[in-house]
Amino acid sequence: MTPKQIKTAKKMTSVKAALDKAPSGPKKDLALKHYQAAEKAHTAKNEADTNKELDAATRALA
Repeated sequence: MTPKQIKTAKKMTSVKAALDKAPSGPKKDLALKHYQAAEKAHTAKNEADTNKELDAATRALA
């Protein structure tokens, strides 16, 4: 893995932890949709879309 991929993987772990701790509700539902899109982009090795969706998930939880 490249350093960029490692950073993205750590970011995914961090967002997933925040998502797991979040209370149920519309914010968590929206964040989950973005996180799932990030997982799909990560599987496709699309770092840019992965990071974009992780950022969106973080904003949704705020």
